[in-house]
Amino acid sequence: MTNDFPARKLRIGTRSSPLALAQVETVSGLLRKLVPDIDIEVVPVTTEADRWQGDLAQLGGKGLFVREIDQMLQRGQIDMAVHCMKDVPGDVPMPRGLIFAAYLPRDDVRDVLLVPEESDVQSLADLPSGASVATSAVRRKAQILQTRPDLNVIRVRGLVGTRIEKLDGRKPMDHKLDAMVLALAGLERLDITERARQVFEPREMLPAVGAGVLGLECHKDDDATAYLLQQLNHERTMTEVTAERVMLHGLRGHCNSPIAGHCVTEPDGQLSLRGMVFSRDGSKFVHAHIWGERLNDPGVLGTRVAAELLRQGARDIIDGIPH
Repeated sequence: MTNDFPARKLRIGTRSSPLALAQVETVSGLLRKLVPDIDIEVVPVTTEADRWQGDLAQLGGKGLFVREIDQMLQRGQIDMAVHCMKDVPGDVPMPRGLIFAAYLPRDDVRDVLLVPEESDVQSLADLPSGASVATSAVRRKAQILQTRPDLNVIRVRGLVGTRIEKLDGRKPMDHKLDAMVLALAGLERLDITERARQVFEPREMLPAVGAGVLGLECHKDDDATAYLLQQLNHERTMTEVTAERVMLHGLRGHCNSPIAGHCVTEPDGQLSLRGMVFSRDGSKFVHAHIWGERLNDPGVLGTRVAAELLRQGARDIIDGIPH
């Protein structure tokens, strides 16, 4: 542990949503355990992606959630950033001069089904044919339709709290919603897990690459901040996220590509990585699961899973989706 961080303000850049601010509060608490008198300034940013309520692909993809904050970090307006790793693009290089100095221990990766407050639906299987299910993720939409092609999956974006208000009918929507799928980790960070009706295990709905992981980013030349953050790094999470992101990079997917990937460390220490690529309606998909890679190297494992998915036709599926 260290308490020799320089006597200067540590400016943390983050999205301005309640969820993002809750995540920064967690990080700030961990930093204060390392340096009790550290002077932290939170710099909230309402990104272009947060302001835009349409299809993110029209703006250039969900990478916009992190791009503006990364530019502030490059310009020296902030000292570090807290990013949800599932929002960090995998098809482009890291922004010049920036590094992820640490990954926090992974939170729950599972997705959950929510229903309106008065509904007695308990699971996806209970929904009647033609029911409307809201989600923001093409990955979830593909997997919902793979299981229930008779459902009407509607794209709903925005703050988690606002989405739930739309589900309950307290905010206007063009469609009456019968259910919604969100990340359990987000509900946990906002302390509203009681709304979850069904929790999907990863075998039922494979998570997004980087799901449940917060990455702490800084400038590679800022030795003091990098050293401080590295003390919060969780080695196992870093290894697993590396495997997932190498797979994602190898697939060269875009923001409209329903790609899922989840790496775990088995009890014997072996890395196990599952990857899937779907068409948007879930009717076509490829799946690969590799474990026991001889060197147990996350980069090699990610490359092998990407290669196997491409061998099965992932490129045709990805290229067949407009973006």
